Amino acid sequence: MAILEATHLVKRFGPVTAVRDLSLTVGEGEVTGLLGLNGAGKSTTLHMLLGLITPDSGSVRLFGQDLARHRIEVLSRVNFAASYVDLPGPLRVREVLDAFARLYALRRPAARVDEMIELFELGPLRRRRMMDLSSGQRTRVQLAKALLNEPRLLVLDEPTANLDPDVGDRIRGLLSRLADETGSAMLITSHNMREVERMCDRIHFMADGRIVATGTAGELASHYGVDDLEEVFLKVARG
Repeated sequence: MAILEATHLVKRFGPVTAVRDLSLTVGEGEVTGLLGLNGAGKSTTLHMLLGLITPDSGSVRLFGQDLARHRIEVLSRVNFAASYVDLPGPLRVREVLDAFARLYALRRPAARVDEMIELFELGPLRRRRMMDLSSGQRTRVQLAKALLNEPRLLVLDEPTANLDPDVGDRIRGLLSRLADETGSAMLITSHNMREVERMCDRIHFMADGRIVATGTAGELASHYGVDDLEEVFLKVARG
């Protein structure tokens, strides 16, 4: 079953076309990578998929339903995390998670927050204010927030960018297990090619607003005649 279907998306900002005729599908339990240089159109694409901006043409379907027509229903089953998004600085970690649990109208908000605090090892941080956390600690809170509503589609923009290698490795393992065990789909952007190779079932490379290459890490390396995904990235980036 397709969790996400984007068809012929186009987005312009004045004279600049940020996304050009982009189509992609993410299936149930699939982890998909969306890669490219800064300015390739990744963030604009994610914003359209999340309903934050409206495409000039094309359509987005989530769980088989049109996003434009069924926005509230479908987005209740989606969540997003990015290392560059700030959560309210004066609030304590527990307060932030409690607030989002209630915003998501969870049936057992306190119990679900407890589960996320344990899962992401946030117990020692639960009474600390967000503004006093390190960037890596804030990233873990972001991920805990994003999983509160048990999303069927999880969109992650540089999910482990600020984590140390040990924590990053454990988080990648956790996310991969969640996809396998729950059938949730994930769409990930990252500049960490080892992360993408490890986690992603399928990878799309963007350049100049278009998808220019698609496949598994092995298929892409073979197509470009290189050894790994980092070399594919360099080939795509340099045209």
